[in-house]
Order: sequence, then structure tokens, then C-alpha cells
Amino acid sequence: MKLMFLVVAIPLVASGCASNLPEVVASSGYPDTVSDVRPVRYQSPIGGYTQRMPVDPKPWRSLNDAQAPKKKG
Repeated sequence: MKLMFLVVAIPLVASGCASNLPEVVASSGYPDTVSDVRPVRYQSPIGGYTQRMPVDPKPWRSLNDAQAPKKKG
């Protein structure tokens, strides 16, 4: 069990010590800010709602034949 712990722990410790962290660059100019963006206008979450009533199912054979690709030949 101790050998298994060493097999896992040693590569983890070695990779943690050998990693190169990126340098932090302080910048006074913020290129991500854009002043030409229009403000977002409010849209109702239920604005596109249409009421639907349950209907009886249609015969599936004719619907399937209508959706199937046409046979060539």
C-alpha cells in the first residue's frame, strides 16, 4: 500500500514543483470594454406563448410516408 502511495504522490509533487505559472501583466488599457454596445431591452419570457389544445393523434402511416425520402427509380 505504501508503494502505491509513493507511485502516485511522487509524480504529483514533482509536477507541482516544476510547473511554470504565467506572469501577471497589469494593463491600464482595457481592450475588452466597448462603448458602442446598445443596452439590452426587456423581452417578456412568455411573449411568444401560444395556447395549444390537445388533439387526437393522426394516422401515423400517412405521416411517416409524407416524411420519408422519395424513392428514385
